Amino acid sequence: MTSPSQTPARALADLLGDIRACRACADDLPHAPRPVVQASLTARLCIAGQAPGTKVHASGKPFDDRSGDRLRSWMGIDRDVFYDEARVATIPMGFCFPGQDAKGGDLPPLKRCAQLWRSQIFEVLQNVRLILVVGGYAQAWHLGSERKPTLTETVRSWRDYVPDFLPLPHPSWRNTGWLKKNPWFEAEVVPYLQERVRDLV
Repeated sequence: MTSPSQTPARALADLLGDIRACRACADDLPHAPRPVVQASLTARLCIAGQAPGTKVHASGKPFDDRSGDRLRSWMGIDRDVFYDEARVATIPMGFCFPGQDAKGGDLPPLKRCAQLWRSQIFEVLQNVRLILVVGGYAQAWHLGSERKPTLTETVRSWRDYVPDFLPLPHPSWRNTGWLKKNPWFEAEVVPYLQERVRDLV
């Protein structure tokens, strides 16, 4: 927890240090913990995703994979802007790669991570004006009872959540079929997303 006597900068630095040193889930992970997070007090845009995948676990950089390439394309920004923590925060539901299932898909983020850290970090990030809520796990946490019965319905109802939140499907290449079935996403949501991103970063 942050102390009332701390400056916001010190509070965030201490919190990020604690997150990066966290080993709370060490016994539940198939590898050594490597929390991945990006944040600063000046960031006005936040990406709330799921959890790191194998490539992100290896590099330590959020969305440093094909999913990130697609997300950056949707946002209309390059890697330099995306990884500028002064402008963009990335706060996943789980900071560590949770491992893979028998089919090679990533497992869900471990719940303990969000319980330990998410409320604390969003309490400190007072300048965030838009949170991109990527995927069902993040939408459940941020939108709560306001989300729709399915991810598709939630994303289709994006106008209900702006200007504070913008629900997005996960940019995984496994979702290429979803994008083909829902052309309204790239026709309606992506232009709005790019306009907001330009304003914020």
